[in-house]
Amino acid sequence: MARLDIQNLTAFYGDFQALFGVDIGLAEGQTVAIIGANGAGKTTLLRSIAGVLNNDAEMIKLNDRPIGDLSADQIMPMGVAMVPEGRKLFQSLSVEENLQIGTYGRNVAGQWNLDTIYELFPILKEKRLVSSTALSGGQQQMVAIGRALMSNPEILLCDEISLGLAPVVIRDIYAAFPRIKAAGVSVVIVEQDISQALAVSDYVYCMMEGQVTLHGKPADIGRDEIHDAYFGSLPSQEVGA
Repeated sequence: MARLDIQNLTAFYGDFQALFGVDIGLAEGQTVAIIGANGAGKTTLLRSIAGVLNNDAEMIKLNDRPIGDLSADQIMPMGVAMVPEGRKLFQSLSVEENLQIGTYGRNVAGQWNLDTIYELFPILKEKRLVSSTALSGGQQQMVAIGRALMSNPEILLCDEISLGLAPVVIRDIYAAFPRIKAAGVSVVIVEQDISQALAVSDYVYCMMEGQVTLHGKPADIGRDEIHDAYFGSLPSQEVGA
């Protein structure tokens, strides 16, 4: 049974349709990358999973339970946490206070707590009493990831976590993901950095204009196929099937 099963997902902003029949699966402990150009529908997909956008119930299932029509405050306690694009930290709070916010609504026992977050990102322990506004962009991203993990989620949704960061900082952030995966967390990563997405994921979906145009294991997908899926007008195809 898939931990997350998305079938024929459509999504709208008013009269504007952003997603057209998207099918995506996520297994326990799996990392799935969603790649695509700006406006492809990647963030809309994550917003739909997290309950920020409302959909038909059966379009999204979490552990075989329909959740497509539930709101974010109902889905988060079920074990879905999101690292939003832009990090969205509370500027008036310290690093540690921002991390503790992650337990609000889902304070459950698990691997992730302040101690293990500080082990994952040691710089945050040094900065724990500092305002989030005094951090670098990379450090703020670490706080955003740590805040999401503090809820001990089953599924972690990451939206453009490398955006605007230097390559060395991106490398340090992504170095934490093997440990996150080893803890049994299933991860969905929305990423424009194709190389990074292919390096960390077990399975990749490419989106264009609200549709999945290519999907498969990273080792089976070639650069030419990705280029066509980004910019061409191909029907959805699975590579390596």
